Amino acid sequence: MEKQNVVQLDFGFELEPATTSIPNLGPKSLKKVKSDFMDLLQSPIIVYPSQWQDAVPKDLLNNITMARMLTQMRGEPMASLTEVVAYMMPRTFESPMPSEWVNIYTWCGLQYAKTFKKDGQIEAMEEVAPKQLSEYEMGLLKRLRVWIYEKRRKALKDSLKTSMPKLSGTSPNNQGELFQKD
Repeated sequence: MEKQNVVQLDFGFELEPATTSIPNLGPKSLKKVKSDFMDLLQSPIIVYPSQWQDAVPKDLLNNITMARMLTQMRGEPMASLTEVVAYMMPRTFESPMPSEWVNIYTWCGLQYAKTFKKDGQIEAMEEVAPKQLSEYEMGLLKRLRVWIYEKRRKALKDSLKTSMPKLSGTSPNNQGELFQKD
């Protein structure tokens, strides 16, 4: 299969036309795209195991799929910041956390509020959230995002394995056997 070139048409703007090539999509890359899409839509939401895990607001949970898509479009193979907030929220009800995790949680909460235009929350979060995280805190956040992502992918694979129907016995290979009259 030869590469297709896409050419931008000139509509009189003062910009140079851009040419891009579409990469060859083989079976493996198509399988990965399908797997990533299923992950975005069907993966369970990972939250901190606690008696408070039902306290995560429905509004936050409903925005996770969109946040996953935004993260995927940025090319980040990790959990979204919204998922980090959903994961950490039950933990915050358990006991006080170290200051670096408080900074991470409040900063992620502020990013969530900005992304989903939660005006009342933005004002409240700007008062308590740090303007930016330290390099150490960013490292902790990245590790947590990757860990949540891997747990999410593993949970999806496990659920797909258990939900796949198992064929009992041998399946007929001959059409005559499939459509024989009783």
